[in-house]
Amino acid sequence: MSGPLTNTSSKGRVPTGYADEIVLSNASFKQLHRSVESATGPPAKKRKREAKGDPADVYGYRGPWAKYEEVRPDAAPDDEEEEVEYVVEYEEDEIEDIDRAPLPKGATDYAETGDGSEKSEFHGKSQYDYQGRTYMHVPRDLDIDLHSDIADLQCYHPKKLIHTWKPSSKPINQMRFFPGSGHLLLTASADAKIRLYDVYHDRELLRSFSGHTKSVNDIDFTANGEQFLSASYDRTIKSWNTETGQCLSRFSTKGNPHVVRWNPDPKHSWEFLAGMSNKKILQFDTRTGGDPIQEYDHHLSAVNTLTFCDENRRFMSTSDDKSMRAWEYGIPVPIKFVAEPEMYSMVRSASHPRKNFVAYQSLDNQIIIWGSSERFKQNNKKASLSSFRGHNCTGYAIDVAFSPDGNILSSGDTGGYVCFWDWKTCKMWHKIKASEVPVVAVAWHPHETSKVVTGDLNGVMKYWD
Repeated sequence: MSGPLTNTSSKGRVPTGYADEIVLSNASFKQLHRSVESATGPPAKKRKREAKGDPADVYGYRGPWAKYEEVRPDAAPDDEEEEVEYVVEYEEDEIEDIDRAPLPKGATDYAETGDGSEKSEFHGKSQYDYQGRTYMHVPRDLDIDLHSDIADLQCYHPKKLIHTWKPSSKPINQMRFFPGSGHLLLTASADAKIRLYDVYHDRELLRSFSGHTKSVNDIDFTANGEQFLSASYDRTIKSWNTETGQCLSRFSTKGNPHVVRWNPDPKHSWEFLAGMSNKKILQFDTRTGGDPIQEYDHHLSAVNTLTFCDENRRFMSTSDDKSMRAWEYGIPVPIKFVAEPEMYSMVRSASHPRKNFVAYQSLDNQIIIWGSSERFKQNNKKASLSSFRGHNCTGYAIDVAFSPDGNILSSGDTGGYVCFWDWKTCKMWHKIKASEVPVVAVAWHPHETSKVVTGDLNGVMKYWD
């Protein structure tokens, strides 16, 4: 072994000229030390301080002025031996003989998949119907008119399972119905794939989108559904054409994007926001690409949710710093900041379809309601009704969703349940055992009275009615 030994108390970087480092326990070091001593002679002596003495002894107390005494580095100390880590530095030609143990992965650091090149594949039976229309055409051969107004729609909680999809064994991170009609379902998975399904007819997989190398953690349709965004742990955000599968633009970020949202305002329909793990909210323009055109950087930890409100002129954000902030779109200074001692991190959000409220999944096992109008404050009436409780969400980013009429609020659960509450009374109406593992994704069909889709950590999606 030609490299020198270095005694360190932490795992530092290997100096220039060395290729790797191995951390040894005390026992391994002593065995190595004896072999080195037999070959090169005893090591240099190590200096150690003398005892400080008794402070009551005026003439014998040494304190911080105690001298050093000479001791050998392998001499046993007076009390229990201190645990010290030693680093052995190797030359490059010696690294080939070393067995490296795999490094532990973080909870969200999924293994890379693919080379990152964008491609899409059609999986359906036929790409065009008898009139030459693609799956973007809203079907009219159904029992329900997907073009009708839903103003008078009255919703009910689902009771039975009608279909199951299992695209992979990796967790389902997010699901989005096609805006308005809901005849298509877009899903994001931890296997780095995005998939598009037919909700009616054969309920088949229509198209898959590949281009990320790590878990895709959020997706979002434009208002017309022609494009969608995908955000991944590979630190990229990509814009896709829903019909052709073409990747339209790419955005690289310095942190992991946790949440992405298109601006619903037609005047800014080409812009979107991204909440990052590095505490920033970035605003991008798909016409120019590249760097963000605006940064909102007042949060103190990872950003979890972004919710547009007040006719899309403003948006609300929450973070792991246990705060809520409201912003004027395009102005990087908060107009409202709320951080109370009793607040927990709010990890998912859903806007009420007919009122100025936003439901937040709080990690203290409750769903809390905030006003999204001028005052941006917690709804005291809902708080007095003990909020929406009865489920467990601690430790997971579990989705919340409103029924199209706004009268039912739903959420997943770490015990594998899907829970349904009455909006007016905050009482739990019903819950369904949907899985044996946590249900993390929930979405209501935007045009049906009782259809809900759920996704769990085993990659299973279930459609309920």
